[in-house]
Amino acid sequence: MTLDIAAIRSATSWLRRRLRASEAVLILLAVAIGGGAGLLSVVQGAIARTIQHLLFGLPIGQRLSATPAIPVLVLVALPVGGLALVLFSWATKARNRHMVDAVEANALHGGRMSWSDSLVISGQTIISNGFGASVGLEAAYAQLGGVIASIAGGWFRLRRADLRILVGAGTGAAIAGAFGAPLAGAFYAFEIVIGAYTPAAIAPVAAASLSGVLVAQAFGAEPYLVDAMVSEQVQTHHYLIYAGLGAVAAGVGILLMRAVADVEALTRRLPIRTTWRPVVGGALLVPLAWLTPQVLSAGHGALHLDLAFAVPLTFLAAIFIIKCAASVVSLGFGFRGGLFFASLFLGSLLGQLYAGGLAWIAGQPLVDAQNAALVGMAALAVAVVGGPMTMAMLVLEATHDFSLAGATIAAALVSSTIVRETFGYSFSTWRLHLRGETIKSARDIGWVRTLTAGQMMRRVERATPADISVTEFRRLFPLGSTSRIVLVDGAEHYAGIVQTASAFAEAVVASEPIGTLAINRQETLAPDADITTVMAAFDAAGADEMAVVTGDGTVLGVLSESYVRRRYADELDKAQRELFGEA
Repeated sequence: MTLDIAAIRSATSWLRRRLRASEAVLILLAVAIGGGAGLLSVVQGAIARTIQHLLFGLPIGQRLSATPAIPVLVLVALPVGGLALVLFSWATKARNRHMVDAVEANALHGGRMSWSDSLVISGQTIISNGFGASVGLEAAYAQLGGVIASIAGGWFRLRRADLRILVGAGTGAAIAGAFGAPLAGAFYAFEIVIGAYTPAAIAPVAAASLSGVLVAQAFGAEPYLVDAMVSEQVQTHHYLIYAGLGAVAAGVGILLMRAVADVEALTRRLPIRTTWRPVVGGALLVPLAWLTPQVLSAGHGALHLDLAFAVPLTFLAAIFIIKCAASVVSLGFGFRGGLFFASLFLGSLLGQLYAGGLAWIAGQPLVDAQNAALVGMAALAVAVVGGPMTMAMLVLEATHDFSLAGATIAAALVSSTIVRETFGYSFSTWRLHLRGETIKSARDIGWVRTLTAGQMMRRVERATPADISVTEFRRLFPLGSTSRIVLVDGAEHYAGIVQTASAFAEAVVASEPIGTLAINRQETLAPDADITTVMAAFDAAGADEMAVVTGDGTVLGVLSESYVRRRYADELDKAQRELFGEA
């Protein structure tokens, strides 16, 4: 038995070394993780659909949002779902801890994720979607795909850069498996979870996405991908028309994200406990779902239905408004999920409305309504979720038409640019911003957070009293002994910095207190200030050195601008070398 354990440890150690040294072995691990992510997507989707079929009495193969009508008594499942979510969150103590998703994990924590928190997020999302709330399952898919990659990478002790790539590969594979779209899944990993296209990430991410799709299809998963045909050849001037659609989608996306935040803030002021908000939200969804079941769940069935039949513009406009309201209520009142597929559905409606509106103004069709629906689908999803190439590849894999994919890229880039310039966040990073974070993408800024003033400073063991005379100061610190001295007042609080050479100037009165020569008395650094905050403080103060001081005025150390900028350049260079596989 001892020999077996020793052999296992030896084999494990060898495999860990190979993973760190060999890209091929890392790709094989990504393939295994991609397969696992695809399987988990199938399982989660099956659980949510089973709940829907049992609660709403759906026939086999019927999507909830494609149901013609649902009796009001059956719609009681919505507030009951809110209660189920409350009980699940209470049982798992979800409200008492901060749970990290894949984007935040890659941006701040080097890809490290918690399996227990990820299971809670998945459970909350499945309950929310399964009971009919207007949210998608994509957040749950990405969460479990990312966490199995994070656990595997942690077990093999991968480098930070490799772990981030593996987490991206796992989330991309989960999305690819759900949509049956390996290209879209791969670009999802690059643009939304890793935050960059890098040579080191291409092979593992692509291999994982393909593996996720193959495994999902092997288990009979029905892909979310829209099966659509291009009915009109895209002309050059259509690019300008679709660019306008991208601009409209950007505005709608920003309004939608802000509306979720505003409703969420409003619910905190209601005379009910925060934990009970989903029950109220479920009750508010009942009249919306009674008007049209198309607002329920993510909207897969409704999207296919509205694309397949010639639906009047007034009906499409009504569905668009009610679906927006349902999504805002669902997320604002505490249901768990995302706007990934909801934004695709809303974008398809927006595209048809845009094409119809232009035809009404011009007196004739300017672009095909179905083409506009597909372009709008991508443009609004880009505004909300991000990832212009992700959504363009989704359209390409749905239509196999490169000319429409080109028009989609144009609209997506317009939408993405406007959102970045005027708003600056995707839906996931916007919610992190509301919580106090400053993350705008999944780019690795965790190393920035670890470089604080307290860690970089040169510690001051004993500061010099500011009330000693210049003569005494000259005796204690002769020229050449040190360049700067930190001063404190009688209460041992920071009183400024003295440049040693200034005390030896001819015009200085030797009997005066040395404190009269102090500079930077108000400009200090907090010990927990990160390196970017420190550099901004140096720029604002115009100082060469600044003291690191606690909130009560106690001096901890001193930090020079030259050292901070050199340290930043070194760490940035190191991060980039790791990112591009040169370390």
